[in-house]
Amino acid sequence: YDGKLSRTVLRGGAGSNVSLLPDIKNESDILKFVNALISNTKGEGKEGDPFWTKAETLLYCALLGYIIFEGAEEDRNMNTLVDMISGMEVKEDDEDFMNAVDYMFAGLEKRKPDCFAVKQYKKYKLSSGKTAKSILISCGARLAPFDIPQLREIMSYDELELDRMGDRRTATFFCISDTDSTYNFLVALAFSQMFNLLCERADNVHGGRLPHHVRVLWDEAANTGQVPGLEKLVAVIRSREVSLVLLYQQLAQCKAIYDKNAETILGNMDSVIFLGGREASTIKEISENWLGKSTISMQTDGRTRGQSESYSQNTQRLGRELMTPSELATMPGDRCILQLRGLPPFYSRKYDLKQHPNYKFTAEADKKNAFNLDRLINRRRRPSPNEACEVYEVDVPAEALTEEDEDILNYDDLDDPDAFV
Repeated sequence: YDGKLSRTVLRGGAGSNVSLLPDIKNESDILKFVNALISNTKGEGKEGDPFWTKAETLLYCALLGYIIFEGAEEDRNMNTLVDMISGMEVKEDDEDFMNAVDYMFAGLEKRKPDCFAVKQYKKYKLSSGKTAKSILISCGARLAPFDIPQLREIMSYDELELDRMGDRRTATFFCISDTDSTYNFLVALAFSQMFNLLCERADNVHGGRLPHHVRVLWDEAANTGQVPGLEKLVAVIRSREVSLVLLYQQLAQCKAIYDKNAETILGNMDSVIFLGGREASTIKEISENWLGKSTISMQTDGRTRGQSESYSQNTQRLGRELMTPSELATMPGDRCILQLRGLPPFYSRKYDLKQHPNYKFTAEADKKNAFNLDRLINRRRRPSPNEACEVYEVDVPAEALTEEDEDILNYDDLDDPDAFV
């Protein structure tokens, strides 16, 4: 790739930082972000009384409105939101008590009485002291992962530039743990922001289509949370030069996350590949709706013996599933089924990756090619908040940079020629 190569490793604070608040530009973006945050942090099981969720939404919108539109640039991150909630002391026996955040919004109301943040906060303040305390406890429990030091470092600032992914050739990797799901919801938040930002940039900057096609390969889609409104996004992003590849172990995983909208999401996919599996609902769906039926001939013979022997032969044409569920469940591991829009399904061999000309560059072919996370952490280690360091400001006009200069500035390993092969 000629553009920036970014790898976001959601553990231990390594890799690129992924603060999402700088990508919020208006009140509508705040609502989208809050909906995505709540959808991906509600935990397992059925959600309780919706009153608490709606009350949390009011508070999040108010605080985010203050942070985005009134706060300093360095404070526009999730850490500030968590700190503000932590500093909101409430006394049940004193309705007139004002905490630090109350004073902040009182000052904002004097300056901008009709702003979005003030209106949302005044609605939240309609609750009694006991109710407000319960709301704050609910917010604290939901945002508990953001108290982890490593996650606070990741969310402290943003360097992914999600809105510019379609402006140049760029590769971004979100590497998550397959055993620890603590940070998985961040991927869903990032994807939700990315789709909206790319669509807005395509419409407002590039006349409706991005200069470079953005292909999103969403592996482990069942383990990385939910993108609100995905059933609508998959129908419109293709016109902006954005495509989405969802990978599920089985169709039931998509239905478990998106419920009734799962059919709409799958219906907007131009191609579907079945690599094999044994989940009953998945193979039944493929057999009945993907493959359909084929026409077969059935011949029956009859013979009657007696005083006058007779012989009869009858030929019928019947419909039969192209592949029955039992045949799909026992499909060989080297075969797959490809369904393209407007074409009959293809029963094909899987491509042998070892035959690919670039297979020799993989870690499976040579262990020397394995990605070394420790080397990345050591090269890209950032100073801790308490570490003394000197900061130099360099002002370079944007027009003074060429594409070549910009690419060079995006790499921090020029002294290591083996870093990029």
